[in-house]
Amino acid sequence: MADTPYFVVIAEFQIKPGQVPAFLALAHNDASESLANEEGCFTFDVLTPEGSEDLVVLHEVYRDRAAFEHHTTMPHYAPFKEASAPLLAAEPKVRFFLTAERPSA
Repeated sequence: MADTPYFVVIAEFQIKPGQVPAFLALAHNDASESLANEEGCFTFDVLTPEGSEDLVVLHEVYRDRAAFEHHTTMPHYAPFKEASAPLLAAEPKVRFFLTAERPSA
């Protein structure tokens, strides 16, 4: 484990009926661009919970908060945010975490 904790973002999006495929295309593009162009972005998963047809969860891991803040300034971020807004049934629920240290064996 790293000496400093990683910064983790969990963002939950409630999608309007019939709009999940369009949202997933945008989210996958954002994820691909982030992983390819942001050295501080280590993980960017696009998840669809089992049993839910209109919820998409983004799980993102960054080196630190500064790397996440950098993510929000990248050229691919604004188009994702703008194009996905009309597809949402509600405001996204976004939570921030730091990875916890594992106890020594």
